[in-house]
Amino acid sequence: MSTNRREFIQLSALAGAVGIAPIVSGEDADVGPAETRLKILVLGGTGLIGPPMVRYALARGHEVTLFNRGKTNTQLFPELAKIRGDRNDDISALSAAVDAGRSWDVVIDNTASIPRWVEESAQLLANSADLYLYTSSISAYADHSTPNADETAPVGTISDEEAAAVTTNRDITGENYGPLKARCEKAAQNAFPGHCIVVRPGLIVGPGDYSDRFTYWPVRIHRGGEVMAPGNPTDPVQFIDCRDLGEWYIRLVEDKAVGVYNGTGPAAPMSIAEMLYGIRATTAVPLSFTWVPADFLKEHEVEEWVHMTVWVPPEGEYAGFSSASIGRALDNGLTFRPLASTAEDTVEYWQSLAEDRRAKPRAGLDPDKETEVLAAWHAAQQKS
Repeated sequence: MSTNRREFIQLSALAGAVGIAPIVSGEDADVGPAETRLKILVLGGTGLIGPPMVRYALARGHEVTLFNRGKTNTQLFPELAKIRGDRNDDISALSAAVDAGRSWDVVIDNTASIPRWVEESAQLLANSADLYLYTSSISAYADHSTPNADETAPVGTISDEEAAAVTTNRDITGENYGPLKARCEKAAQNAFPGHCIVVRPGLIVGPGDYSDRFTYWPVRIHRGGEVMAPGNPTDPVQFIDCRDLGEWYIRLVEDKAVGVYNGTGPAAPMSIAEMLYGIRATTAVPLSFTWVPADFLKEHEVEEWVHMTVWVPPEGEYAGFSSASIGRALDNGLTFRPLASTAEDTVEYWQSLAEDRRAKPRAGLDPDKETEVLAAWHAAQQKS
């Protein structure tokens, strides 16, 4: 896998966690109140996983305060208490709130990939909160070559000097992203020993995902016609709806379920074929799938994950990338909505975007390139 593709895989997790698109949902209407009302401080709260998480928390009767820059989805949650600040260079407002005696039961950290940010925030809040949930990444693991690896697998490492050199998100690369996340985990755990939850999400998808990673497939399938499908139909895939992830966070903190969790899905192993045919069931448009092997795609400059999104061939250093163990998460309350719901809601979200935005997808295969490669594949088949 090339460096560019590796960087896309690693950094797309960062993009998902801090996605900028709003999520519209009325799914919280039937959520019952929690047994204990919590005061929750969310660091972030307006990106991809933030809105469904905050809405679910409110539906459960919790009191939520947001700390962020006030620049993303500013129309959301006008009724909530907000503390304005920038974790990169100015958390004085949060410090002032702590000095004034503000306290919370739980801190949920959605936004940090820079260790200094977590160190400063967690240390500042160590005596003003009882529990800290840090959003890490599957990319924190040192390698992805072992299928079904669980949370005990080694994480990546980075030197003090290298970590200190990363001062803004612009300094994050595909090579240092995972080790930085692992170092952030340690900073949270050190500040809240025995009172820290770490979640390592995989690919975060669904309505609001501005990176278009998963979005490519439901949009492409709903367009119909001959759809190029990648690799072996049995190749595994993993992903999680942003709403399932965000809502699970609230259940974790309600249960004080301290520990480390792989936060991805679905509940049972899923192949790329099962995913594509599951999405296909959400539309009646005429279409067919043509499966093209990984080596042929590579020969024609069609890249896994970047063009054929969600999918990575399960071989070599990525043999286990799409088959992380989620047994611990399932045992601690992670649930999943149907694939059809995620697909249909993603299409609806996509169609709500401005036409000029939809004209320039940020991931997936260009239609002309798809036509070109399919023609080449059919020609090769006729010769064989």
